Amino acid sequence: MRYGYEYKRKAVELFRQGLWPDTPDGTSTAHFHDLIKKWVQIEDSCGPDALNHKYRNWTPEERYELVARVLAGESNRSVAFSVGINDGQLSNWVRKYKIYGYNGLISNKKGRKSRNPDMKKVGTRKPPKPNESEYEELIRLRAENELMRAEIEVIKKEIALREEKEAARLKAKKQQSSKNSEKKDTN
Repeated sequence: MRYGYEYKRKAVELFRQGLWPDTPDGTSTAHFHDLIKKWVQIEDSCGPDALNHKYRNWTPEERYELVARVLAGESNRSVAFSVGINDGQLSNWVRKYKIYGYNGLISNKKGRKSRNPDMKKVGTRKPPKPNESEYEELIRLRAENELMRAEIEVIKKEIALREEKEAARLKAKKQQSSKNSEKKDTN
């Protein structure tokens, strides 16, 4: 259930007075009380405006700073409350960082792909051109990849030749043994 900013403020004020607001239908009392305690902690650490949930687009650098604090030993909950986000969201960022590294913190495009890929895309950036040292390294790595591909092809051909020779040897041995068994039968 989503609660408005004014409702959260009133619930926090009642809590500070030692009272509990009425529990909404469909919510357990214990869960609702825990939620109010969270709101109080968020308000204490970030101010009353933190309860006003407006969508904030976190940059990957900001996400990384929060993840780094968690990985350094701070608890998920304390870091999340200090910036006014849900601790579940922060633990999701930490999990993605552990799996994918920094790239896991970058937001992916959401939604279905365009039916017309030729349409001009608004807001997309072209990747920056590499500087001279990066360009040289790119050329070196591409040449290294080509060399590795050629080596792999040579190895595959050697294996195929060995297999052909082994198959021919086994076939000749089988023919030889069948000839020897025919000679024994005629004697």
